[in-house]
Amino acid sequence: MAFSEGNLADHLGGLSYSEEQIELMDVATSFCRDKSPIDKVRKLIADERGYDPAVWQEIVDLGWLGIAVPEAQGGVGLSMAEVAPIAEQMGRRLLATPFATCTIAAQALLAAGDEAQCGEWLPRIVAGEVATLALTEPHGDWNLDHVEATAKASGDGYVLSGTKQFVTYAKDAALVIASVTVEGAVRLVLIERSAIPDGALRREIIIDETKRSYELTLDGITVPASALLDAGRSGTALGQIELASALLQAAEMCGGTQSAIDYTIEYLKTRKQFGKLIGEYQALKHPITNAYVGYEKARSHMLSAAHNFGQQGVGEIAVRMAKASADKAYSFAADRAVQFHGGFGFTHDCDAGLYRRSAIWHASQYGDAAWHRAKLADLLF
Repeated sequence: MAFSEGNLADHLGGLSYSEEQIELMDVATSFCRDKSPIDKVRKLIADERGYDPAVWQEIVDLGWLGIAVPEAQGGVGLSMAEVAPIAEQMGRRLLATPFATCTIAAQALLAAGDEAQCGEWLPRIVAGEVATLALTEPHGDWNLDHVEATAKASGDGYVLSGTKQFVTYAKDAALVIASVTVEGAVRLVLIERSAIPDGALRREIIIDETKRSYELTLDGITVPASALLDAGRSGTALGQIELASALLQAAEMCGGTQSAIDYTIEYLKTRKQFGKLIGEYQALKHPITNAYVGYEKARSHMLSAAHNFGQQGVGEIAVRMAKASADKAYSFAADRAVQFHGGFGFTHDCDAGLYRRSAIWHASQYGDAAWHRAKLADLLF
């Protein structure tokens, strides 16, 4: 059921992907396979940083952080459609890096940053400085415009207050982009790492141990007025952040779904019970076949979302369909992986658990399948 890593172009269907996209997919496939074997994934779980700085530098040198950044700011000048194949292969190999959060932070700057803000930060992100987002609050609402954190004018700047959760890779971040309310209006604000006092970051224990997440207490942090992003475009930026995040998560989830299926099939082909390979039993054949069908559907939605990402209206529908489909496919495939491994599947040593935890984490970020389907209902009907 698994397809050849060296023949990915055959699986692009009729979406008319460019040579650049196919080449990126092929390079990402071999890179993530070589740099993130499962034993290294497990080793990094115990590492405080959670990712390999040497691998991160190689990603920087490959230019992947600048793919969707204009050439004027040091990027390549392509689009999110070219980023999705890379995210897919990272998800397939559980490759832990700040790649996704840096990419989304760059999209936020492009959507609402002024010339000075973009000119300062985009080249630095492309060069490998980590940027992250602080948008989620303790109330847990996935609507990004439900913001309780505040910024109040004080002298020539603003004093922040509130709490943000799920701020990924914040300890290594040179820049945090947070959502706050200023006189009742939602704004995005740039917070440099030097402005965050000791003790304001607290490591969170999350379901997916391959990620690093922090709670950020904003109380008392001060920023200059120049740190606020454009008021008129902050709403647009939040929408761009949500859709770009959902696209990359759908891509990672598709990659993880493929690996969960491959891992399970390998077990079904080697484990014997009652003198037969367990993969010969119909009770196991049918669910894994259904998992593969779900994966193909999810991947088709993801590729369509990447292809249509920049199109008004159509892009949002495609992205929400992709996230909902990928959430369902990944959860089902990972569940079957755990179940089919029996008691071993519930232990820490079984890789199936890593995929299941990854699926739960992705579902919790920027809306699960049910939430995106509800949004789709409003868009379609």
